[in-house]
Amino acid sequence: MTRIEVAAQIPAKLKFLDQPNRWKVAWGGRAGMKSWAFARALLLQGTQRTLRILCCREIQKSIADSVHYTLKQQVKLLGLEAFYDVRENTIRGHNGTEFIFSGLRTINIETLKSKEGIDIAWVEEAQSVSEKSWQVLIPTIRKPGSEIWASLNPDLESDPTYQRLILHPPEGAMVVKVGWEDNPWLSEESRKDKDADYARDPESADHIWGGKTRRNSASCVLRGRYRVEAFEPQKLWNGPYFGADWGFGVSPTVLVKLWVDERTLYVEYEAFGNQIDVEDTPDLFAKVPGAKEHLIRADCARPETISHMQQHGFPRMYSCKKWPGSVEDGTEHLRSYEAIVIHPRCIHAHDQARLWSWKVDGLSGDILPVLVDKFDDVWDAARYALEPVIMAGKTKKKPDEPEKKRDAWATVEKKKGSDWQTV
Repeated sequence: MTRIEVAAQIPAKLKFLDQPNRWKVAWGGRAGMKSWAFARALLLQGTQRTLRILCCREIQKSIADSVHYTLKQQVKLLGLEAFYDVRENTIRGHNGTEFIFSGLRTINIETLKSKEGIDIAWVEEAQSVSEKSWQVLIPTIRKPGSEIWASLNPDLESDPTYQRLILHPPEGAMVVKVGWEDNPWLSEESRKDKDADYARDPESADHIWGGKTRRNSASCVLRGRYRVEAFEPQKLWNGPYFGADWGFGVSPTVLVKLWVDERTLYVEYEAFGNQIDVEDTPDLFAKVPGAKEHLIRADCARPETISHMQQHGFPRMYSCKKWPGSVEDGTEHLRSYEAIVIHPRCIHAHDQARLWSWKVDGLSGDILPVLVDKFDDVWDAARYALEPVIMAGKTKKKPDEPEKKRDAWATVEKKKGSDWQTV
């Protein structure tokens, strides 16, 4: 077969992907082009020799949860459509190269047998991989010369992957930190988002953009309740619900589209922009499917903005209601869901789910019954969207149920165990 020559741009820090090594690890903050570069490098290597490449992550319920779409995009951008046959669940090269996709949490012994002969395993979003999954995966990738690639944005220092690959990496492993500053093609939109986050809260921005691990995880308002997972709305779901929050200063303007299925809240779409002029807001919100047709409940603090939106394509936008304790009621409602599922395209919803927190006493480390007024924009919009659901819940109190104390601490569950103990 004729050797294929393709000129592909990859950030300089990630060119180590072409060098043979058992372990190749790229970690850091957002916009470092890690996934983009991994996909390109693997596709190009697959044209030079026949490879069997396993693309995996901790949880993959469907192909939509995988890097299949990223690879598909890069096949097109690299002009490799004539070489790669992109199918629904696999990608195959004309020389026998094959990309297969799998979740790690659900892998079993029988499934592992079909994974023998893997040349390269790419573990995407590796920060979420459990120690048990690593113990299953590593001995499976045992072919002579086989490699394990991991791309991750760190979360907690205690996470198994951070401990295994960053703090105590395997001997001889290629471990490179890469971030937005190493990306020569950083978009102007990403640059503005980065600058706004650093102006708002430098410490949290260092986690999002700088790749630093997160602190005080027990203070996270939505801790243990959210996950990132692709989904398609189902006919029996309630919704959609739309909510808008207006930006002030460095705070962003946000629109969210939500669904509810019994005790699960789904975040399907978001529109998110920093320092957005009123004139540009209709174009921003129009990016969310259905926003012009459905009712939108918006922050009542900006009636002039709501009026402008009504006159520019959003006739069903109305001011939300605010009542004494509405923030606490809304927060309690969000925390009452058994799960909050965030679609992968809603990156800001995911960031704010991780960063929205209770205040922590600087001396004792105690978690205080006060919400931090940062990284709550998406969830403020969600509260507005769900206003009638929240109000309905308030009216369903049992006759003999005592009134809850009306203060912020009423929204914090004082559970047994470690959830709300001093950290």
